[in-house]
Amino acid sequence: MTLLPDAQTDTGLLSPVRAGTPVEAAVGDVAWVQAMLDAEAALVRAQATLGTVPSDHAAAITAAARAEHFDVRALALESRETANPVVGLVRSLTRLVSASHPEAADYVHRGSTSQDIFDTGAMLVSAQALRLIRDCLAHATRALETLALDHRDTVMAGRTLALQAVPTTFGLKVAGWRQLLLDADTRLARVLNGGLYVSLGGAGGTLAGYLEYAAIDGAPDASTPGDYGDRLLDAFATETGLARPPLPWHSLRTPLADLAAALAFTAGALGKLAVDVQTLVRTEIGEVAEPAREGRGASSAMPHKRNPVLATLIRSAALQVPVISAGLTQCLISEDERSGGAWHAEWQLLREALRLTGGAAYTAVELAEGLIVHADRMAANLRLTGSQIVSERISARLAPRLGKEAAKQLLTEASSRAARTSTPLADVLAELPVVAEVFSRAQIDALCDPAEYTGAAAELVDRALKQ
Repeated sequence: MTLLPDAQTDTGLLSPVRAGTPVEAAVGDVAWVQAMLDAEAALVRAQATLGTVPSDHAAAITAAARAEHFDVRALALESRETANPVVGLVRSLTRLVSASHPEAADYVHRGSTSQDIFDTGAMLVSAQALRLIRDCLAHATRALETLALDHRDTVMAGRTLALQAVPTTFGLKVAGWRQLLLDADTRLARVLNGGLYVSLGGAGGTLAGYLEYAAIDGAPDASTPGDYGDRLLDAFATETGLARPPLPWHSLRTPLADLAAALAFTAGALGKLAVDVQTLVRTEIGEVAEPAREGRGASSAMPHKRNPVLATLIRSAALQVPVISAGLTQCLISEDERSGGAWHAEWQLLREALRLTGGAAYTAVELAEGLIVHADRMAANLRLTGSQIVSERISARLAPRLGKEAAKQLLTEASSRAARTSTPLADVLAELPVVAEVFSRAQIDALCDPAEYTGAAAELVDRALKQ
């Protein structure tokens, strides 16, 4: 069977949320090759610091370890014969080094194994992606802070189970979005700062290959395996900027599980913002609008429509990443000291989770910075039920006189009558003797004002924004 020439191209056509975003390039094939080369170069430099590789050899290998020297598509095709891309990469790197510095070629991948290089490269790619995602979260968080302050006291209908419930403020809703993004950033920071490990285990997770070559190369402490292994781990972690693991983790996939959980949470946090915006932009509600741009949101059939594409893109990612992350988490079930299949299954899942989350975070910045708020529609929607939205308040005020259950029943019947007759709740209540005996008409009108029943919303916004 002949492969079609265009079959190799993943342009993002089916994943527009990440198409053209910084994270797409940061986790693309070229970036992944470069990360594996960076791992190879960092390893040989670490060995050089311990005296087991001549420093000029390490420099020659580092100089050759540039992705532009390699045919990425050829490496991909070659990996079909070895089930991973590192074998072909090492062969190509060795040939390249040999051409300019033959003596150094023997020190490429010295004592190492494919999974050490690939997993370290994966952590380097993940670190770069997480930095991009956190930067986007920071920008979005700042925009939401401004929005929450501006609308700290903008009253709107709070909705539960899709229906108007009690009044709230738009500022409190926005503060909630912001809090979720802060929570996501906390989780990403925890993974980024200490949870992304170098991989150093050798063929079976015992470091035997590294130790054997260290003895051959005359390392002074090679006869003490623990000491040399510790020093090599420390040097490798320093060279890469990654953390040192407690044990080789070829089949102990904690770093991937933790990363998957953080990405799933982040995508979900962004998804909450998106789905709320999708609700609020509905024609019947119209309380917010996405930032406008020529041609954005156009329908192929309906000229009048301007679809909420930013929220749609974010939500699409938010629905995918938790499912993908579940796939990464199940790879914890890895057999033996190296897995035949579970490890391999992680690769595309990890990249997709990174670039979908990164694309969603990038899109959220534009949405948060440009969101248009229609406070007049919020006020108009509050009037739709003729003050039934504050029935809880009036029930509470009548409870001391009538009893809790009787007061609730009275308001249930009054609200039903108001809805059935399209009469404002205040008018219905004013006609009830039991209410008129307790409250004057002016007091009833005041109690039925939604703006006077937002609880501690403003103070909750203030408290949240202190973080």
